[in-house]
Amino acid sequence: MSNTFFQFGERIPGYNVAVVNERAVRAAAGILFFIAIVAFMNAMLLGNFQPTRVFVVAFLMDFTLRIFVNPRFSPSLILGQWAVRQQEPEYVGAPQKRFAWAIGFTLALWMLDLIVIRGVVGPVNMLVCGTCLLLLFFESSFGICIGCKLYELFSKEQLALCPGKVCSYTPTPGAGGSLGQGMVVVAFLTLVIGVANWIYDHPTENRVAVDLNTSTVSQDPAEQERCRVPEFAKKLGHEQQWKLHNGCQ
Repeated sequence: MSNTFFQFGERIPGYNVAVVNERAVRAAAGILFFIAIVAFMNAMLLGNFQPTRVFVVAFLMDFTLRIFVNPRFSPSLILGQWAVRQQEPEYVGAPQKRFAWAIGFTLALWMLDLIVIRGVVGPVNMLVCGTCLLLLFFESSFGICIGCKLYELFSKEQLALCPGKVCSYTPTPGAGGSLGQGMVVVAFLTLVIGVANWIYDHPTENRVAVDLNTSTVSQDPAEQERCRVPEFAKKLGHEQQWKLHNGCQ
């Protein structure tokens, strides 16, 4: 085994290419996704973009270490490796992971300019954040590396050691489920849609008090504070939507 300080992936006997531990990668993606979704919800629901700005800087630092120094020194991968320390490593090819992480690094640079430096609030940064969340979610939940799929499209060489062995494994017929299982999913979704329609047709009453003497709607101070529209919703032009979603008039 020959490993140096500045190196992407580990050199392990028996493997022809540098590799990374897929289990640690998925755990790290889950850690980052959890922190990212908390920051994203703070921005979307509370209009507090500070957690997002902090996360963008931390994310960029983490991926800089992954790509330009060594994945072994990435804080999120260190935590991920510790979390799965009792599981057998699943080694996958490092080249496709580097390409996938380069996409995350590029998005983080873009977010650094938009949110941290210029303080832009609008649909563009929401779209970029949503893309990052989507990539992290697929990696952590399904073990599907979307960036690796893109790398495969541009690579002239046959990929090796793909996550889940997708570049060498041929699934058996029916591996994705049977027709009966598909019918169960359809029935479930139909039921959920029916319940949703009933709920929307029978909304709960808004927490307001009616002044019978003046026939006007009045709110106590606590209710007025609860229904104060955040600045981010005003900037996005979603003031009425925010009131609707929060049961305010």
